[in-house]
Amino acid sequence: MELKLPRVAFIGCGLVGQKRLNALPPGTVKVACDTVLTRAEKLAAQSPGCRATDSVAQTVAAPDVDVVMIATTNAGLAPIACQAVQAGKHVLVEKPGAISVAELDNLAALATKQRRHVRVGYNHRYHPAFLKAREIFMSGGCGSLMFLRGRYGQGGRIGYDREWRANPQLSGGGELIDQGVHLIDLAGAFLGEVTEVAGHTATYFWDMPVDDNAFVSLRNAVGQTAWLQVSCTEWKNMFSLEIYGRVGKLQLDGLGGSYGVEKLTFYKMKPEMGPPETTVFEYPEPDESWKIEMLEFFEDIRLNRPPVPGLREARAALAVVETLYAKNR
Repeated sequence: MELKLPRVAFIGCGLVGQKRLNALPPGTVKVACDTVLTRAEKLAAQSPGCRATDSVAQTVAAPDVDVVMIATTNAGLAPIACQAVQAGKHVLVEKPGAISVAELDNLAALATKQRRHVRVGYNHRYHPAFLKAREIFMSGGCGSLMFLRGRYGQGGRIGYDREWRANPQLSGGGELIDQGVHLIDLAGAFLGEVTEVAGHTATYFWDMPVDDNAFVSLRNAVGQTAWLQVSCTEWKNMFSLEIYGRVGKLQLDGLGGSYGVEKLTFYKMKPEMGPPETTVFEYPEPDESWKIEMLEFFEDIRLNRPPVPGLREARAALAVVETLYAKNR
């Protein structure tokens, strides 16, 4: 029997809205909303039965909508999510979910009161290399965790320092709150609760009042460490995450597209040590993480289960960001 999907509204019809629309069956999306009406109209024209509007209030109140997906500037994420939850809708809000922990706490309290589910869009958890790495790690293939090392970077573009991400009132910060929260979230999936945060942010190249590089050290209560760097001065886009266990290492490289073919390499230590047994998994297929994440959220709603990653995980990532920004203010 075909799965009956919830009826969806988009608020924010830019690149992310387009990616999510591409991953949904025709007719699923009922409303496309954007402050620039022509963007909403462009998205609506691609989905039969979808109407366009520039009114957030009308969108969240729509009786033919069950789920609101929000992909606005960071400053708009939590306020609009609260409006949607108050109107009785379930919400998928893009990362980081808010520009402060206080905003996320307010949203979480409202979601509990209204008995609505909120998922935060950390789609990197649904990339095939990460899913396979989790499977190997959880099966004991690497032994107990020692530490993680992660790097994530892109090179920006002409005028990048004049876009909304360079405006702290709209973005809440720079590269750390943009790509950094993805790495922090992925590290948290292995570390669990972080008890120590160190590092610094810097603006080396771009003419903007927010960071273009961040260097982060996270530790949990037993001393397991994640050492992370994010950058928008990478020039050649790259993604790398290494998970070191006592008897093996998992290395994730690439995200497809300009980041290179997605790949997982599993290095398994031999009893005599020396060169490890090496297994490589390559994933050249198109990125399905957005689709998998949305289907997971629809299952959360159907089964009435707490989404993971949800507001709890988003709060943990944003708390790291707030701590580092406070230290570097």
